[in-house]
Amino acid sequence: MDESGLQLAYSELILGGQKSGKSRRAELLARIWLGTSASHRAVLIATGQPGDEEMRQRIHRHQADRALRVPGMETVEEPLALAQTIGQYSRADTLVMVDCLTLWLTNWLMPLEKDLEVNQPLAPVNRTPVAMLLEAIAAAPGPVVLVGNEIGLGVIPLGSEVRAFVDALGTLNQDVARVCQRVTLMAAGLPLTLKDAG
Repeated sequence: MDESGLQLAYSELILGGQKSGKSRRAELLARIWLGTSASHRAVLIATGQPGDEEMRQRIHRHQADRALRVPGMETVEEPLALAQTIGQYSRADTLVMVDCLTLWLTNWLMPLEKDLEVNQPLAPVNRTPVAMLLEAIAAAPGPVVLVGNEIGLGVIPLGSEVRAFVDALGTLNQDVARVCQRVTLMAAGLPLTLKDAG
């Protein structure tokens, strides 16, 4: 526990809308972890891909901002092999932060053109990567913090593909919430604890 009273969970899923403060909370947990021991490490697994110039600039801005907020955190870019990457970097002395699950699911369901051959088959939704992710979270020897979007609170979207994605994301969030010790919903920068099995 740090001076603010925030206690780290073994695994935490942080959900919220865009600009809700979910990534900031994950970064805070990483800073707390790094501050509790000189031997502690933190690794960010970034799942976003620069599909266009705006996204490229956004990723660059996030990298620069994060370096200031959490100095010493290593960044690994992995858009698809999330379970394997968690397994590779998770150690008892290492906090693994995933930002974000929503982009990871997007990469699987709606790959960029250059990834089309790599990601076959694309449909129907392949549950195997999700099952592997759940196993990796449960088996991680160190803390895991996962960030994802909650996008199912609005009106039912137009278009079957969009509705299918919202459904798939909702199912992914439920699956990950089930295996995580703590689940936090962020709104307006404020955390609401939905689950705390610690």
